[in-house]
Amino acid sequence: MSNLTPLIDDLTNAITRALQANARKVCDDSVGGVCVDCGVCAVVCEGRARKILDAGAARLTARGLNAADVPRDIAGYIDHTLLKPEATPAEIEKLCKEAREYHFAAVCINPPFVKQCAELLRGSGVQIATVVGFPLGSHTTATKVFETEQAIVDGATEIDMVINIGALKAKRDDFVREDIRAVVEAAHRQGAMVKVIIEAALLSDDEKIRASRLSKEAGADFVKTSTGFGPGGATTHDVALMRETVGPNLGVKAAGGVKNLEQAQAMIHAGATRIGASAGVKIVQEARGEKVEVSAGGKY
Repeated sequence: MSNLTPLIDDLTNAITRALQANARKVCDDSVGGVCVDCGVCAVVCEGRARKILDAGAARLTARGLNAADVPRDIAGYIDHTLLKPEATPAEIEKLCKEAREYHFAAVCINPPFVKQCAELLRGSGVQIATVVGFPLGSHTTATKVFETEQAIVDGATEIDMVINIGALKAKRDDFVREDIRAVVEAAHRQGAMVKVIIEAALLSDDEKIRASRLSKEAGADFVKTSTGFGPGGATTHDVALMRETVGPNLGVKAAGGVKNLEQAQAMIHAGATRIGASAGVKIVQEARGEKVEVSAGGKY
């Protein structure tokens, strides 16, 4: 049976991506007696999700408000991350080995390492996330689209893009929306998902709300708090604000400064459905009551 696990993971991920890309379906279960249009029924229907878990699922990936209610293994929430500029291929190899061992949702790495990760993680079920317009967001739209297309050719299945922060502050909402939409369309054509990094530490609450709303309007799959290279990282306040703005159908990724299990749990309860962290191994080991070891992850 263990030999079938990678194949099962691959099939599950392929089916989920197809559902997300091609159609929104109405759940036949409900939350509080109200049916929710969510795209993948386990996203928000706690009853459905618990049925799946009780049937023996080892991990459930959810994109909605009730994700915090049903975690079986926190590893399934974590993007195991190594984005420091001095990262080496040997460190990336260790990152991928850890991702396989702990069954993280994804690795998140800089674009030159996408091919290496795709080869090392083939058949593992771990997704390949890479960054676009990173870390400043001030690339041209055409450059972001090219980065996205090249990353997917190299093997990326998830794109974490940075918005044009200056344009948002200048209230050029149409420009920001279309910048995001261009990347989303390029990614979705190839079955990849998009997480939009708003760099919350540089924004007022009103700007965070606008950035999240524009991301949703542009068709993004996730909104994400931070690059990890700005003046601050994820906060529970920002996660809750973003979740309230985008509703239950988009993912919210908390990234930057999440270094232990307590912080990760706080982000999940605030509404996060992904955690970007270089301390993923430590977080999982704490959750399992194991001895904490040094992992490959770098600054994030």
